[in-house]
Amino acid sequence: MTEEEFERLVEEGYEKLPAWVREKISNVAILVEDEPSAEDRKLHGLSENETLLGLYKGVPLTERGDFYGVGMTLPDTITIYKEPTLDLADEECPPEASKEEVYEHVRQIVADTVWHEFAHHFGMDEHGVRLREQERDGGSTA
Repeated sequence: MTEEEFERLVEEGYEKLPAWVREKISNVAILVEDEPSAEDRKLHGLSENETLLGLYKGVPLTERGDFYGVGMTLPDTITIYKEPTLDLADEECPPEASKEEVYEHVRQIVADTVWHEFAHHFGMDEHGVRLREQERDGGSTA
């Protein structure tokens, strides 16, 4: 998959967010990188066999005070990682899956990752995000 194709899937993932969510997003840049940096891997305690599909860095909306944005405030960032996403799709798709089926699976992983990282922007911790994902996907939270 080309960089442009992957970036287009990230854009589609953003567009899949409900309009009311997109309207509330403030001061966030979406980035695409091949892999998480060694620093981010260390910061998140990842082992050799673990990785990240995405990463939110910034000040969640729920923590922004009255003085947020006064002066020059750099944007929060959401980074979507291409190679771990493609690797996960390869692992989860059966060997007989067509190129189109794998592409659609990548599209879903990217959309889910974009949703997940924006949930952090809205102030949800990892546990809260996982519970909401279960609810969203029709799973039980009990």
